[in-house]
Amino acid sequence: MCGRGRCTLRPNDVARVCIINNNVRLSRTLHIDRYQPRFNVSPGSYVPVLRRDDGGGGGGAVAVHCMKWGLVPGFTNKNEKPDHFKMFNARSESISEKPSFRRLIPNNRCLVAMEGFYEWKKDGSKKQPYHIHFKNERPLVFAALYDSWTNSEGEVLYTFTILTTSSSSALQWLHDRMPVILGDESSVDAWLSGSASSKLNAILKPYEDSDLVWYPVTPAMGKTSFEGPECIKEVQLKEENLISKFFSKKTGNAQESSPPHVETESERSALVHPIKGLKREEEEEESQETTKCYDLQEDTDNPKPSISPCPNQEEVDEKHGTKRSSDQLTVDSKMLAYETKKPTVTAVKKKKTGNPKNADDNQPTLFSYFGKG
Repeated sequence: MCGRGRCTLRPNDVARVCIINNNVRLSRTLHIDRYQPRFNVSPGSYVPVLRRDDGGGGGGAVAVHCMKWGLVPGFTNKNEKPDHFKMFNARSESISEKPSFRRLIPNNRCLVAMEGFYEWKKDGSKKQPYHIHFKNERPLVFAALYDSWTNSEGEVLYTFTILTTSSSSALQWLHDRMPVILGDESSVDAWLSGSASSKLNAILKPYEDSDLVWYPVTPAMGKTSFEGPECIKEVQLKEENLISKFFSKKTGNAQESSPPHVETESERSALVHPIKGLKREEEEEESQETTKCYDLQEDTDNPKPSISPCPNQEEVDEKHGTKRSSDQLTVDSKMLAYETKKPTVTAVKKKKTGNPKNADDNQPTLFSYFGKG
């Protein structure tokens, strides 16, 4: 795409730049008084173009003709107000298909000389313009088509459109389209002389040479009224401070280390007796109505443990002939809590036949190791 350009050339410079072949001669200039050199040329402005001048002398004669940028097809209604922003560019890939351009290819080709053009880089809602030009500051020559239209008052208006093609590999980051730049003598002569349409593919292609350079300019270029040398003054773009982002605070709460584990009273009570190697286990399960425990006596008829009300400590002592006070039990439990742990070996219980109740009476219990109080 090419919607803004820089053209401060004199009319004679346009002819000198475009006429490369010595067999081509300048016959005349037309409407040069309408031309005003500008740093910010937009559609609707008068720009000098070079075209063949068959009626002015023939035999390879050309003319510098000042025309308005933005094509108005000749078949446009005479009472219609011309819109120069509608066709200021024409896609070179489809000019042979569209009626507005197809009829112009044989005899209405022209050359447009500019010192540079502008293109905008989109970045979200922002647009940054760049000035694109040749490294040695020589003018660029664009391929173009022109037409004439007569309005209701009988005034003839000459307009032109600049051909575009896909962007070069070096400019794809900026835009997907660029103007067709005729960078050598053969391409300029082939386009202006009216070569066959079959040869246009070799001419209308992206400009890939490395002498095309660019730099950012002020965003004020977006206004067509902005004019002057400030248009081509290079500006410094503000780069985002990546270092501050790198050292920025991380979001989210940091994970705190868990507090050290504190041994509870129930864990201390599950210690092993150091003398006989017997394990002392106390399992308590509280409920709202009563306290229950498991009777681990072996039952041949019912192998599952039966549940019965757990007797209190005094009933157990009386059964085994031992009467102990609650104070003595408290002292004994404290002594067990501070004894040193030692590994124990649990003996395998042999299955006995006969009356399980009698066998259980002969088995030593924890309370048999303590004497009467």
